[in-house]
Amino acid sequence: MTNIQHIFQAQKQFFHTGKTLPITFRIQALKRLQHAILQHENEITKALYLDLGKSEAESYITEIGTVLSETSYFIKHIKKFSAPKKVAPALLQMPAKCFIQTVPYGVTWIVSPWNYPFLLSLQPLVTALAAGNTAICTTSPYAKHTHDVLQKICQQCFPSKYVHFCIATPPVLETLSKQPFDHIFFTGSPAIGKIVMKNAAAHLTPVTLELGGKSPCIVDETAHIPLTAKRIVFGKFVNSGQTCIAPDYIYCHHSIKDKLIQALKTEIQKQYGKNPLQNPQYGRIIDSKHFLRLQNLMQQNTIIYGGQSDKTHLQIAPTLFDNVSFSDTIMQEEIFGPLLPILTFETIDQVISKMQTLPSPLALYLFTNDKAHIHIILQKCQSGGVCINDTILHIAGDNMGFGGIGNSGMGAYHGKVGFDTFSHKKSVLHQTNHFDIPFRYAPYSAITKKIFSFLFS
Repeated sequence: MTNIQHIFQAQKQFFHTGKTLPITFRIQALKRLQHAILQHENEITKALYLDLGKSEAESYITEIGTVLSETSYFIKHIKKFSAPKKVAPALLQMPAKCFIQTVPYGVTWIVSPWNYPFLLSLQPLVTALAAGNTAICTTSPYAKHTHDVLQKICQQCFPSKYVHFCIATPPVLETLSKQPFDHIFFTGSPAIGKIVMKNAAAHLTPVTLELGGKSPCIVDETAHIPLTAKRIVFGKFVNSGQTCIAPDYIYCHHSIKDKLIQALKTEIQKQYGKNPLQNPQYGRIIDSKHFLRLQNLMQQNTIIYGGQSDKTHLQIAPTLFDNVSFSDTIMQEEIFGPLLPILTFETIDQVISKMQTLPSPLALYLFTNDKAHIHIILQKCQSGGVCINDTILHIAGDNMGFGGIGNSGMGAYHGKVGFDTFSHKKSVLHQTNHFDIPFRYAPYSAITKKIFSFLFS
């Protein structure tokens, strides 16, 4: 653990040299990383298969390609994002020049989870480096193979005084939690997020928390059922349901439930085959603990489709549940697996009333062709993000931030929003020395208040 402390101090000293500040340095760092990812792409794909059973295509679409895209985006935009932004001075400040200077925080700690171990390690890292920070990255021990490749890549690209990867063992986490980081970026569960925030408070360290929650999938009576089912199956069962923004449950209008269930069954067979456990493109559960947790949930509910499992290979087929209520165990926590409960509602007002009693989810999905329903859900239901007539694609672009609210997190990243998350906006006033306005200084005359009243009006 002494080594971790030394690395933290080395990063602090390296940041203070100012070497990470030049735009050319940051761009070169990202280009080295980009080249190394391409060089080791086959190793990354193999590691993701060993950790999560991901196919080559899924690994590229959901992890490798996304990181490469984000890296290219920042290489193109760092100069623009870092440039000082002129602002108009107030009357009292004139004739000063005012501007906002974007500067890095310093030494950052990035805590990544196991479900997208490559993406959720490197996407925030790329953003942190683009903003001019150094980074210590801790990865989940559940994704050991991916960690080994990440460590190999970053050791090839960066000295540890700039970027360092280590596995998040309890002693490592305890040691790092005591260091006065300049920013902490955490992706994981709300329970651990609370601990991270509590530890950060000791040093007044700003935190970004990317958490999760039970993201609802609301389907009203006007929805296009076949297309709705196709998009729900895509968003729910990619990565075997181990996605923080996966639709956690369906909340559909009672009149279309049977039709929707039939469409979901059809789509599961189209996308994964009649026996998904024999499909080489269908992944697995991360470990036996999570497998048994999901098995326990399955035993407590009415399975209407799927339910097959393979303990040896830690696989569970896409599974649908009916006759579920909000009081059932499966509805008390984020499922984080290929289990999809189906509940029904009578009116959209019932949906809104229920949503307002639940913790704010990371994502909310609404399938409808009713503009009034769209408007009222957007106005009255809190969530980190929203997809209308689709799932999970709201996080795919560089021009919209991704983050939670309340129990699902705080702060956001992706693209420019992420650059701002890892940066401090420093307000700068540069006053002239050619002349001075005397009325702001004491002693004040009888007309001072009138002058200021005019200036502040």
